[in-house]
Amino acid sequence: MPSLSANPKPSILSSSSSSYSLTPSLFFKPSNTHKPKPFKTQQISSLLQYNRKPQLAGETPRVVVITSGKGGVGKTTTTANIGLSLARLGFSVVAIDADVGLRNLDLLLGLENRVNYTVTEVLNGDCRLDQALVRDKRWSNFELLCISKPRSKLPLGFGGKALVWLVDALKSRQEGCPDFIIIDCPAGIDAGFITAITPANEAVLVATPDITSLRDADRVTGLLECDGIRDIKMIVNRVRTDMIKGEDMMSVLDVQEMLGLALLGVIPEDSEVIRSTNRGYPLVLNKPPTLAGLAFEQAAWRLVEQDSMKAVMVEEEPKKRGADLITANEAVLVATPDITSLRGADRVTGLLECVRTRDIKMIMNRMRKHIIKGEDMISVLDVQEMLGVGNWHSSRLLGAMLNKVVMVEQEPTKRGVFSFLEI
Repeated sequence: MPSLSANPKPSILSSSSSSYSLTPSLFFKPSNTHKPKPFKTQQISSLLQYNRKPQLAGETPRVVVITSGKGGVGKTTTTANIGLSLARLGFSVVAIDADVGLRNLDLLLGLENRVNYTVTEVLNGDCRLDQALVRDKRWSNFELLCISKPRSKLPLGFGGKALVWLVDALKSRQEGCPDFIIIDCPAGIDAGFITAITPANEAVLVATPDITSLRDADRVTGLLECDGIRDIKMIVNRVRTDMIKGEDMMSVLDVQEMLGLALLGVIPEDSEVIRSTNRGYPLVLNKPPTLAGLAFEQAAWRLVEQDSMKAVMVEEEPKKRGADLITANEAVLVATPDITSLRGADRVTGLLECVRTRDIKMIMNRMRKHIIKGEDMISVLDVQEMLGVGNWHSSRLLGAMLNKVVMVEQEPTKRGVFSFLEI
């Protein structure tokens, strides 16, 4: 593996980039040779259609803490997917699971069986730092570092200063300084939270569009600003557009207005998250990619360039009267011989006239001849008179449906004359 500089900014449009090669999916991975390769034009097959590598902004390493305050909003999932997305873009990444005793990042990455040493053994002098780092076999520029083993307790002296020492040790290691150090923050705002945010210079706040998550996110934002972290961006996770349209869930714009933070990404609700978690295979590695995986990749792209997205409200045009039939040239109105149906039919006929649908025909349904003879049901002639058939509506009777008989209009020698045809 070639050594990565502190701030590599190679351009894929230049043949001088010797440690990066262009793949069909346009993700950048360290190549196996140091010889420069001539640039070859390839057809873009990535769904993201990125034709360049993002330019790393800011000084390296960039220490990013991913937090929320509330548990279960997707901090660890965000850490795993954004970390691997950064690695696929060609940047060296070290992900630190700062959740003491309840670590889960190794499970999401599928590296649980390879964690032999943790930061606890490094601080006790039982191993070196490079032995505690677990390198991902899929992307060699991604490494995992766990604070402690499950069900273990940290020494009393472990705190923010110890994590700062750990970050400084990663900066000065012989393999080179990583481009990104991503810290997976535990839930809550207790000592574990304070320890995780101490070495960070920027933060990504993960929230879901519900009031409990937003209350905790607002509280955490204040604590981050008190700690001196001003570069705070937000990821809105588990967004459901169908519930937003039904006004059962707050929109992304509402969340952004409540928290007042720059928007890094919007992650839709995706059932594939549970499958990828159980398999230890992050979403961004799925082929074909899912919507949530693409959203994580876009968020990682913005994180590299310290960019943000903007949520806008798209107002739908108000529906006009009869908008569903506005393109119809003619209409067939179906009614039954009862006063409720005829009242609605009269209203619909007026709406059709308003949208300039002049050729309106009418079909009378559920006609019963013996009831009409007993004067217990409105006759077809009465319906014509009530709806103004042949008058200002310019409508005419198309037919009337009996149980098994159709009344078909003949040449209008007399009004209301029908012949009966057996079906």
